[in-house]
Formats: sequence, structure tokens, C-alpha cells
Amino acid sequence: MKDNAVPLGVTFGSLGVLGPRAVLDIAGLADQLNYDSIWTVEATGTDAFTLLGAVAAAHPQLGLATGIVPIQLRTPTLAAMSAATLQALSPEADVWLGVGVSAPGILRTHGETATQRPIAMMREYVALLRECLSGEAVTFEGDFWSVKRFRLGVRLGERRPKLVMAALNPQMLRLAGEVADGVLLNYIPASHVSASVAQVRRGGDARIFAYVHAAVGELERSARSARRDLFGYAMADGYARMFRAAGFGDEVDELRARHAEQDRDGAVAAISDRMIQAIDFIGSETEVAAFVRSYVDAGIEHPVLMPMPWGEDRFAVTRNTMVAAAAAFRNTSRPDGP
Repeated sequence: MKDNAVPLGVTFGSLGVLGPRAVLDIAGLADQLNYDSIWTVEATGTDAFTLLGAVAAAHPQLGLATGIVPIQLRTPTLAAMSAATLQALSPEADVWLGVGVSAPGILRTHGETATQRPIAMMREYVALLRECLSGEAVTFEGDFWSVKRFRLGVRLGERRPKLVMAALNPQMLRLAGEVADGVLLNYIPASHVSASVAQVRRGGDARIFAYVHAAVGELERSARSARRDLFGYAMADGYARMFRAAGFGDEVDELRARHAEQDRDGAVAAISDRMIQAIDFIGSETEVAAFVRSYVDAGIEHPVLMPMPWGEDRFAVTRNTMVAAAAAFRNTSRPDGP
């Protein structure tokens, strides 16, 4: 980790439209702007670890994190192997293995079904994953996974992968505090951070990460993209509950009512400007910097920028947003380049 007063990461999760090779451009910019880590995601596009391996070779000083890989798609043994390999390739870097229970829609595309016991599944996954990372022989018989005489074949030094759990609802937040090294919040307005942190602290002292969604741009030009983005998440029950708890119940109820009437345009339009600017913020560089700072003020220990590449020049928007977020915590000069 770089020596920053407030560590700041950036995720490639929103930047798949730039293509996989762009991860090296983003990592290079992150390094130049003194970001401490780069994060990747797994859904139906790139896999998380291949991208991080490329980053590790080009920028060994950057922390490496998955945020997240679905526990239904990677067994605990495979996740341990992948994270340990990444740590062995980058022995001086922080490696954060972020895991979470994936949404039913994503699971269906992989031929998997959603669990009816997500808390129990996550607890078992983390327990087995920690055993697999220990280097000791592991035999395990659980409700979801079984392992017989597994031993990790990667030698690790003192620095080992740390575990991050994605969490939304109170039960999962408390579990993350109890069993993980960190918890990753996502699509959460700064105004709702303190309530989520309180739940985490009921479980333990896991480090608080959050994806901070922002774009340097004009609301009028990018609002449609933001509404489409938030629409998809508001249709997922877990996020809908969190949005309601955060004060956006009217938007969620109207959106779902319009969707039930097969009025997709009306459903998307139900997302208010107020909701956009609380979650998928769009504004000037100065405004984006203030938005990112608001999460730290609310209790986030480790913000992770999710640049929203909305505009004709997606890379330029991403670059400008990264510059703005970096300026939130330290003086930075604008890097040369397009």
C-alpha cells in the first residue's frame, strides 16, 4: 500500500467498455496519481485475476483486489489458489480477495441458481477459504462444499491475501464484521454509510471499503445513462431494500410499478435527479472531489472510485474523474496525455 493519508483505490469494474487492455492504462494512471490499489470484478465479462496479474507485472507497487468474485462461481479451493498465486507474484503488494453472493440474474447466465441461505453459505465459504489459505492439509465437510486433503501448493511469505466481503443487508454486514478483514459497500449513498458501518461494528472491526460512483461531466448529458444504471440495480431485491432504507422508496416503488406495467421507459424515468446525485454523481472536477470526500466524512476508511465512463470520449471522462478523485485527498498535478 502506498503511504497516503486516505488510501484511495479505483475499480476497473465499470470500465469493461474500454476493453481488457485498457486495464494497464488505468493502472498506469492510478500509479501516477498515487492511488493505492486497483480492483476488478467478475460477472460475464473479464475474469478478475487475469487482469490483476497483468497489473501486477506492470505496476508491482499497486495493491490488487477483487471486488467481487461470486462465491457460487469459484470454489473456496480455487479462490485460495488464485489469490495465493497473485500474492506470490506480488510479494510486496496488498492482495484483497473480495467475495460476495452474486445476483440471481448473473448466476442464471452461468447455469447456477441462487441460494436460499446466503448468510450460511457465505459463513461457510469464508471459513473454508481461510483454511485453504493456511497451507495446512484441509478436509472439510459442510452444507455447501466438501474438501478432502486439500493443501495449497503455493508458498507464501509473511504477507498473505486478506478477505473482503461484499454486503448490503444488516445480517451480511454483521457477518462481514465478524469473519472478514474488510467489507465492501456498493451503490450506497454517503447519507446511508453510518447505518451500514454501525451494523458492521456489531459484528467486529473489518475495514470499511466502498465503491464511490462518479463521473466528471454534465448531469443533463449523462442523466439517461445514470438512470439506466440505477434501474438495473433497483430491480434487484437486495439493492431495492437498501435504496428504500436510504430514502429512495418513492423512486423504487414507482420504478417497479412502471416495470410491472411493461413501461420500461417510465420505469427508467422514475429515477430522480436526487437519487442520481446521491449514488451515481455527475459534476465538475471540484464537485466530484467533494463527493468522494463525503464518503470518508461519513465513515468510509478506504474509498474505491468507480469511474462512470459516460460521454463521447469514455477514456477522457475516466481520466478526468480519476484526477478529480485523487485531488480530494492530496495535491496532484494533472498528468500529461490525452
